[in-house]
Amino acid sequence: MCVGYCGSFPLLFSAVDKEVEAGRADGVETVSAETIRAVADHCWQCKLCFIKCPYTADEGAYELLDFPRLMAREKAVRARRDGVPLVDRILGEPAAIGKASVGPQARIANLVNANRLVRKLAERATGISAEFPLPPIATRAFSSWLAEHEPHSAAGSAGEVVLFPTCYGEHNFPGVPAAATRVLERNGFTVTLPDGLTCCGMPNLDGGDVEAAKRKIEVNVALLLPHVEAGKTIVVPGPTCGYTMKKEWATYVDTKAARAVAAATRDLMEFLDGLRREKKLNRDFKRGYGKIAYHAACHLRAQKIAVPGARVLSALPDTDVRIIERCSAVDGTWGMKAAFYEEGRRYAKRLTEDVRSGQEDGETAVVTDCSLAALRILKENALTARHPIELLAEAYGDA
Repeated sequence: MCVGYCGSFPLLFSAVDKEVEAGRADGVETVSAETIRAVADHCWQCKLCFIKCPYTADEGAYELLDFPRLMAREKAVRARRDGVPLVDRILGEPAAIGKASVGPQARIANLVNANRLVRKLAERATGISAEFPLPPIATRAFSSWLAEHEPHSAAGSAGEVVLFPTCYGEHNFPGVPAAATRVLERNGFTVTLPDGLTCCGMPNLDGGDVEAAKRKIEVNVALLLPHVEAGKTIVVPGPTCGYTMKKEWATYVDTKAARAVAAATRDLMEFLDGLRREKKLNRDFKRGYGKIAYHAACHLRAQKIAVPGARVLSALPDTDVRIIERCSAVDGTWGMKAAFYEEGRRYAKRLTEDVRSGQEDGETAVVTDCSLAALRILKENALTARHPIELLAEAYGDA
């Protein structure tokens, strides 16, 4: 059952079988340190093996198996022993890089990032693949837009929510949290953005840098806790950040405050789908989209909330949503690395083929909550995959 998810399990089972067949072992007792490292390096933390595994705490099993967390532990032990590799130090700081790049200077940075020769040289120096498309840097941060935004007249009639825009939303794709703001306001909510929010910490965990992740978690928890204590919900438009906040923050920072913030966190489309179920969703839609493809992000499925974005979009008039449950094999930072770029492409092939078949069948749009999966689709299918909240905002007539 395990071998179809990624390269980790085939590597492990092959090594064990080889030792058993040679008569050197009865099981895993002679697996080498090199094999353990390779197995961990080929895990890209999609979490899909965990949600399918029958031997986890979630399933009430006494084995308490958690393969993704075991692989994260190996990375953490290795990083503490050998140091954090340069590629992980760079990819682990999207907030710092975005803050330094966003603004008028972004045009120059985007031109430089689009230069193939520069990317090739950068790959040699940093280990970041020259082939994987870097997220564009915005000429205006989301927080700057929000500071000048005139709220919708309905804002506040249903309460107030806190928006955690994510690093990519703040610095790279500000149209996503901007669309979220407009949709939430149309549904009666005032949108609050606390000053000083930083990265959720997942990119640091990908590289084994637990201490850097904990520092970021502590900063964010301190900023969000007063809002949680005031009864506000935290909504997150990025599945990886939402997963990290719900599932990881209180594990790495085991405090009452971190647990409270985690419990108050909802995926953005999960929150809106709750309004739909309660018949409170504003249905004053001006348009539909015909046939569209919805990519089910791994870190949404790992939250065990299924595909709330697809359910909300299905409420639009004249809209038929086809769900694609295929991994993009990017998941945080893994697919961006030169060492794993081609392997990631192979594992993402089923996704790109599903997207292509939908286009041939007349689908008008490709939708995904995951900005990194969107970059994979952009590279492999030459299509811009959009966040479901952007389509929802346009359906209300908010361009």
